[in-house]
Amino acid sequence: MSVIYIMWLRELKRYVRSRAQIVASLGQPILYLVALGYGLSPVFQKAGQGNYIQFVAPGIIGMTILFSAVFSGAGLLWDRQFGFLKETLVAPAPRIQVMLGRTLGAATVAVIQGLLVAIVCLLVGFRPSDLSMIPIALVFMLLIASLFAALGTAIGSALQNIQGFQMIMSFLVMPIFFLSGALYPLRNLPTVLGVVVRLDPLAYGIDGLRTALIANSVYGFTIDAIVLVLGATLVLFIGNRLFSKIQV
Repeated sequence: MSVIYIMWLRELKRYVRSRAQIVASLGQPILYLVALGYGLSPVFQKAGQGNYIQFVAPGIIGMTILFSAVFSGAGLLWDRQFGFLKETLVAPAPRIQVMLGRTLGAATVAVIQGLLVAIVCLLVGFRPSDLSMIPIALVFMLLIASLFAALGTAIGSALQNIQGFQMIMSFLVMPIFFLSGALYPLRNLPTVLGVVVRLDPLAYGIDGLRTALIANSVYGFTIDAIVLVLGATLVLFIGNRLFSKIQV
């Protein structure tokens, strides 16, 4: 049996067994949807931007995928601490297969959590503008998950303890989320902020989701997909280099 499949299946089993994680993963998205979706909706409508829940729902789905995927790096650190990673790495299999299996498993889990949040969005009033575009939205969900699961693996491979990972979350992942346009439109931004947003890969993932779900595009499908694919490829390469240097 392929090492990639084994590691992928292990990540899925760990997620399914953690019922608390499944429930907890819905808490923050629901808070954003209810507090911001309903709270800012009148302001958003007065500004002539339409229904805020329609606008913010793709951003909340992207946020859920981001946090779930990056947090896979914490799982890598826990495996290192409790010795499971050592048992895996001494197996007669290329490390790149182990890394790819973990990354794909984390990406799959992130997409599942994104789908759960999408169901919550439907319950609070979100409606896709074109049902035929849902497969395209799923593709963008997978691209976002792959990119940031690879980032989580790279971060987890480079760090030695969970405390360092928490600092990375505060100083890297939160800015990635808040600068992605998940909560606000990307048009007519100040020049400096506009430049910074264009450097944020999640901005292209959120834009791709919005294009597919509500036909609201800033960069376009092609640019969104190219940036995400190139970003995922680059981070996978870096993650593989860092993962291969882990000392057992």
